[in-house]
Amino acid sequence: MTSIITLVIIAAVFFWLISAYNRLISLKGQTANAFKQIDVQLKRRHDLIPNLINAVKGAMQFEKDTLEAVISARNTAVSAAAGATPETLSGMASAEGSLTSALGRFLAVVEAYPDLKATANVGQLQEELSSTENRVSFARQAYNDTATAYNVSQSQFPMVLVAGLAKSAQVELWELAEESERAVPAVDLSLN
Repeated sequence: MTSIITLVIIAAVFFWLISAYNRLISLKGQTANAFKQIDVQLKRRHDLIPNLINAVKGAMQFEKDTLEAVISARNTAVSAAAGATPETLSGMASAEGSLTSALGRFLAVVEAYPDLKATANVGQLQEELSSTENRVSFARQAYNDTATAYNVSQSQFPMVLVAGLAKSAQVELWELAEESERAVPAVDLSLN
């Protein structure tokens, strides 16, 4: 009778280990997938930027510094995204933050010129870029949710006992790297 109880306990522990291992592997896969979803949206963003730049380049020749800043930030962001993983997120996040700032300045310049803003092509590209920025934000949020669940799960007892077997490692969360992204926009509704 004692040997049967011992076998049942060993079997229960064995099945729990398998279940815990599979849970960590599943969360690791979900985190990698969420990270790749950000990558997909950033690729879309990176592909839209040259089209927008080309659409306004002729009309904004005198804003050459702004255009060059966006192009430079985009190229840096594309380079940082190449080969990035959830474990090496900080460099990519910093480059994307710089691109976001440069795009903000660029779009502010476009808004300042009604003739340029009224161009259908520029308006459509602005709308596409705005939509893509929203998609990037949602993808980052989904990544952070998944990465948090993964990090917490592998840190909790008794899952921490299996984390080494599953080769689990804490992953970085996507955070705002640029102080300009944290700034609250000023809204002036006065009629002046």
